[in-house]
Amino acid sequence: QVQLVESGGGLVQAGGSLRLSCAASGRTFSSRRMGWFRQPPGKEREFVAGISWSGDSTDYGDSVKGRFTISRDNAKSTVYLQMNSLKPEDTAIYYCATVMGSRWITLLVDYWGRGTQVTVSS
Repeated sequence: QVQLVESGGGLVQAGGSLRLSCAASGRTFSSRRMGWFRQPPGKEREFVAGISWSGDSTDYGDSVKGRFTISRDNAKSTVYLQMNSLKPEDTAIYYCATVMGSRWITLLVDYWGRGTQVTVSS
């Protein structure tokens, strides 16, 4: 069993930055692939960023490449998402997740956090 709790969301102006955190409980965190997904209003949930269990490998959705950075601290059982140059289209609920397999898709998620709202004003 893994529990995930996101924090750090809020309201920010376009061009600003936010850092999301996801604190995990459970002994298996350091061996799990971790991902961030988001769900904009009225749209489906989509992949944002993913990181391997060791932190050596990362992957990003096309819309956030060069602006967002995912990282993790296994000693603290926490994964982060640094979001820079935010745009109004980044407005969404952001979810932390543990991801099985080798792809970054929602079907391979076995645990979800409850999400944190990010709103970017123009």
